[in-house]
Amino acid sequence: MTGPVPPLLTGPVPPLLTGPAADAVREVYERETTRAGGAWHSLITAAGTAGVRPIVADDADRVIEGYSMQKLAVAVAVLDKVDRGELALGHKLDLTAELILGGSGIYALHTVWGDALTIANVLTAMIVMSDNTAVRMCGRVAPAAEINEILAAKGFTHTRVEPVADPHRFYLGTTTPRETHDLLWRLATGALLGPESSAFLLSLARWIDGYHDGVRRTMSSAERSRVATKYGADFNTRGAARHEAGIMFGPDGKPALTYAMFADALGDLDNYGSTHPAVQAHAIIGRTLLDHLPHLP
Repeated sequence: MTGPVPPLLTGPVPPLLTGPAADAVREVYERETTRAGGAWHSLITAAGTAGVRPIVADDADRVIEGYSMQKLAVAVAVLDKVDRGELALGHKLDLTAELILGGSGIYALHTVWGDALTIANVLTAMIVMSDNTAVRMCGRVAPAAEINEILAAKGFTHTRVEPVADPHRFYLGTTTPRETHDLLWRLATGALLGPESSAFLLSLARWIDGYHDGVRRTMSSAERSRVATKYGADFNTRGAARHEAGIMFGPDGKPALTYAMFADALGDLDNYGSTHPAVQAHAIIGRTLLDHLPHLP
């Protein structure tokens, strides 16, 4: 494990990016988040010759339940072990009935279990299909305490899974918009994992058969392939939560824009589809970000 690496945007926050494109993004963000309701906590930045500059900084240090967004952090911890030679993507785990967890994903649909799955298979299901059982499979090779140690060593303070009595199981835990942003940016720039692990995880998050109800909804297949994204949704006593975070790549293949949008205290608790007001906001904001990307430094 490498020594602590500070997140990207610690210290004084740079001033908001100005100019017509940035102003247009902020106008759409404010309009759509107000329309969706709830409480929003977001950080959206653009990368240019002057470095990374925020376009939207809205309560970006709020510690919040990340729900399935945290599967990115779990994947980072597992791939960190791959980078250090403690695991291999080809290592196989038995998928047994007692590991099955319902909700999102595909493994719970099998009705019979007993497959020998590679770590690569498990991570693919966890990121592309947001498979809940895959999280339990990851816990078999990276217990909760070890995941949190790896995240701490990488400089994250609030991005943690929540341990339970069984050391190999956990709740997905908390993060902040800023730390989720930094995880994605460092992943895309090769500062978080080794080159092969970075490319693998980004390929999963960019895959066009993944989640596209939100930011990627009104994009062509070519445009969708330029956006690595992860969604998280659930509800608690405050109401529904609908989160989405990702990286947009320019036509040159370089990471150009990072977004981390968290929304809680929302209504429509049982609507996990594209018609949820917050998800509709993600879609409009996402299209706006992509349209203005060429004009952001």
